[in-house]
Parts: sequence; C-alpha cells; structure tokens
Amino acid sequence: MMTETTSAESHPFLAEVSRLLHLMVNAVYSDREIFLRELISNASDACDKLRYEAIAHPESLGADDRLHITIIPDKAAGTLTVADNGIGMSRQELMENLGTIAKSGTRAFLEQMQQAEEGSGLIGQFGVGFYSAFMVAESIEVTSRRASSDEAWVWRSDGVSGFSISPPQSNGALPPRGTSVKLKLKKDAFIFLEPDEIERIVRAYSDHILFPIELKLPGEPARQINTASALWHRAKSEVTDEQYTQAYRSITNTIDEPALTVHYKAEGRQSYAVLLFVPKLRPYDLYDPNRKGRVKLYVRRVFITEDAGLLPAYLRFVRGVVDSEDVPLNISREMLQKNPLVGQIRTAVTGRLLTELERFASRDAKAYEAFFETFGSVLKEGIYEDPTRRDQLLKLARFRSTAGSGWRSLADYIASMRPNQNEIYFLAGDDPTRLAASPQLEAARARGVEVLLLTDPIDHFWTSLSLKFEGKPFRSLSQGEVDLTAIPLLDESKAAEKEAAGADIKGLIDALRTALGEAVTDVRASKRLTESAVCLVAPRGGPDLGLDRLLQRQQTGVTSRPVLEINPNHPLITAVARRVADKGKEEAAEWAHLLFDEARILEGDTPADPASFASRMNQMMLKALGVQ
Repeated sequence: MMTETTSAESHPFLAEVSRLLHLMVNAVYSDREIFLRELISNASDACDKLRYEAIAHPESLGADDRLHITIIPDKAAGTLTVADNGIGMSRQELMENLGTIAKSGTRAFLEQMQQAEEGSGLIGQFGVGFYSAFMVAESIEVTSRRASSDEAWVWRSDGVSGFSISPPQSNGALPPRGTSVKLKLKKDAFIFLEPDEIERIVRAYSDHILFPIELKLPGEPARQINTASALWHRAKSEVTDEQYTQAYRSITNTIDEPALTVHYKAEGRQSYAVLLFVPKLRPYDLYDPNRKGRVKLYVRRVFITEDAGLLPAYLRFVRGVVDSEDVPLNISREMLQKNPLVGQIRTAVTGRLLTELERFASRDAKAYEAFFETFGSVLKEGIYEDPTRRDQLLKLARFRSTAGSGWRSLADYIASMRPNQNEIYFLAGDDPTRLAASPQLEAARARGVEVLLLTDPIDHFWTSLSLKFEGKPFRSLSQGEVDLTAIPLLDESKAAEKEAAGADIKGLIDALRTALGEAVTDVRASKRLTESAVCLVAPRGGPDLGLDRLLQRQQTGVTSRPVLEINPNHPLITAVARRVADKGKEEAAEWAHLLFDEARILEGDTPADPASFASRMNQMMLKALGVQ
C-alpha cells in the first residue's frame, strides 16, 4: 500500500549543490546534449544494480524481467522523460542521491568549472551528471519506486529554491518499479524533443549500453535505437576508432579521447574480454587517499563492481571493463580480493597493460611523454610497491635530468654515461629549479655526468631501495661520500689548478665538528663541491635528505643530523681555516654556525636559529665595513 501524505516536504540544497546548480542554470555550454548521455548512464547503472541484486534475490525482478530504458519526448507538453525499470530509489536514497553531492571532487569541480570557458566537459568527470539536466530543463520531476517496495516517491526541483519530496498523486495505484526522470525543457532546448536528434545523441554516446534504449513516440510502439551489444565482446576489426572513443567517454563520463586503448580476448584456462583505456586527462580522484581503481568487473555481461582491484593501485588512472566467463556470478564483493580466478585475471591484465605501454612508448615517443607527464608520478609508485614488475616499470619511467629540458629514459641515460662511470646518479627534492642549482651537482657537472632530477614524493621512497637498472646501481648525490675523481674532467687543466689551490683544513674540520656538536653527524672535506663553499648531505645508510625532510613533515619531533661538507679549494674555506688557526675556538664557533646555516639555506631550509643567524651576519658585515 502507498503511504498517505497530504503535502510535500521541502528541503534546501546544500551550499555546494546550490553553487553548482547556479552555474548549470545560468551558464551556456556548447555541449548541452551530454545531459542525455548522463541520464541514460544513470538509468543503465540502475538496471545493472537490479540485475546484480537479482542473482541472490530473484524476486526483485518479479514478472518484469526485461530490463530496458525508455525515452519519451512530448512536444505538446514540452517534456522529455528518461525512464528505466531498474532498482529504483527509496525516499532516503532520493534525498541522498539528488539532494546532496557526496563525491569528494565536488569542490574541485566547481573551481575548475568556474575557470573553464566551456565547463560541460567537466560535468561527468566529477560525478555530478544528473545535475547537467538543469542546463536544458526549467524543472525536473523524478518518480522512483525501489524494487520489492510498496512505496513510491516524487522528487521535484527547479534547480533554484531547493527540492521537495512527496508520494505520487494517484488513485492508489503504484507506479512501476524503477525511476522516471521528466524534464520540463527550456524553450531553447526543444531541439531535444526531435526524434532524429534523440537518435543521433544515443548513437553517438550510448550505443554500447548493454540494455535496450527505446524511443516511445505518441501513438507509436516503442522501438529500440541502440545496438545494446557489449563492445568488448566484438572483434577489434569490427570496432572503429570513433566507437572506441564514444565507449571511452561513456565509461569515464569525460569528453576527451583515450591516449591508449587496449582491447583483447583471453582464452584458455580462463576466458575473459578486456577493454581498457588510458585517459589523456587526469581524473579528479587520481590522488584520492584510498587509491581505488575504476575498472569494472562484469561476469557474463552482468555488472558486478568497479571495486574489484583488477589493476594495482599504481594503475588506478586506467578505466575500462573486464568481462569474465568463469568467475561465479554469485560471488560477493567481499570475496573478490581472495578469489583465485580474479587473482589470475589481475596478474595477466596488469602484465598485458604494461606491455602495451612499452609498445606505446616505442611507437610514439612524444605521445608517451605526454602520458608520462600526466600519470608518471602515479606509475612510479609501482617501482616501490611491485617488486615483480620493477624492471619493467623502470623501463617505462621517464625523468628530467641535467642533460636538458626533455624527458629521458634510463636507456638514454646509460647510453650517455661517461668513461669510468658505473652508477646512475640522481638528486631528489621538491623543486626542480633548486635541484638544478644545487651545489651537490658541481662535481658531476665538471665531469659532464648526467644527473636525474627527481621531484615527485614517491621518488624519495623507491630510490631508497638500493635498486639497479641493467646492472647499474642508483646513487644519490646528497647521501654518503661521493667520489667522481675516476671520471675525467671536461677541462683537465682544472685538475692541476684544484690540486695547487688545496689547503690543509684538518684543523678547521676538527674545530667545526666540535663547535656544531650534535647538530651534525660529521664534518668532512668534500669531493663533490667545485664552486660552492659548503653543502649538506645525508649520512650513508640513513634516509636521503629529501626523504628525511618528507618524514620530518609527517612526524613531529623528528630531527635530522646531516653531514656538513666543506670545499677545501674554496677561497672562503681557506680564509676561514687561517682565521680559526689564528683566533682559536671562539672564532671557530661563529664560523661553524654561519657555514652550517648557509648550507641549510642552499637546501631550501631555514637556519636552525634565524635570530642568531641574523645577528652573526650583522656582526660579520660590520667587521667587513670596518665598524668594529
């Protein structure tokens, strides 16, 4: 029986929904037609959910077991209805799904849409597709009855003053199971009532939807206007690039084109079809802390979940479908992670996708670099997390380096290694400009040694694993002692000058070590400095400087004890060495802290005690000016 309620309950939209609807209602977008794609996609999801629920509860389908979507244009009334006989929504689900926006990317969507010249391409990307209907509708009425329920509810809104929910006005008869979305179209949107236009949009955006999409015109029987066949089960030779692009846009709710499409069928011990897309644009949830993938698992064309973990977290930017013939239809979502068949699919699909990325890199280097620019920081997570595929991921990685402004592969790096060079040198930090100017690069620069400049947070972690590539170990220039003297200088005349200019600084090192005490692990003469007076490096065996700073930001109270290296050939150091020899320990303490703070500043840090640093600098400048 229907619940009797005499009046509708009115509710305001949450603030972010109101902002979003204001943009939808008052802005004009060139691709307004995507609203129909979004409503059809929602209807398809509802049918998918009911078909999955019916595996365990067949009674949910009842006698109405042919799931379909119906589009009903009414020119006389100026309305367009998109209806489905899927799972439907309860009153609470209407409140939650249509009265709020639960997606974490809503705020980012609003910011990007306000900045974009044409915001429609962002709509589906941020999970707010239903609201796109307000681009063409003066008001919307949603009638929904959940499967197996004896209640139905009507949600109404003009997109401005909030929304209301009430039972449908009827003579007591229940509306059919599912959801009906009726749009009262704006006058400038009446084009979407034309049958030819509706069919064009469905063919362009929704032809591959697995459920029949029917067009119901007044006085005519409903007729199907999509092929309703799973694109991933077709042979590659039968699918056009345009069909792939439209399938990608429907699956991802975006309007860009895929950078890479992977489509194949596996047969043998297991049978499954795969259709995967690597996007060109970065999904809004790419850096979501949960790092969940978005590849949908189907079993014999029945949608199961998009949270099956079919790809590792470092490939979470990939979108698409895997449709298995062997996984049990009644498998629970909780058991998917432990299912051996799903595990085998996960291993095989991951390997195939990485192989396709390798082919992509060989086939079109520029396009691959554009891909890596967008997703490289995520792909490199696998170097740290996936030991079995580490070598393959290192081949796929691209890096900025001191060799120029372009991307470099590790194969490029090894091909340009200098005589007697046996290691892959890198410098990790968070600012590429600061890294390129780091004093720790000086010895390498003097010898023409290329250095990788790593600026993604994950770089600090995978480089801590003592890895090798083609037998060449990775070596940080900011950790431990680095001796490049076996590699010839670009200008050999500088070697003799350096040897002649060197000074005995053992006494200075002992004095600085004593003065700095627990602030440093050690003080030593540097073999990596050629121009700067000082630099800081991490002790051998501990975290690199970049990783150490990252850990400090995460752990309150953690203190770093770096090594202070001084350049025995620098005029300042030789002068300070003579000064300390003449004046003794008191003078050494002042210079020790000044040099240590200078090294910290070169690393992008602040002096340990800014006030003391300023005071020492003032005193030094006054002496230089002859005031004291």
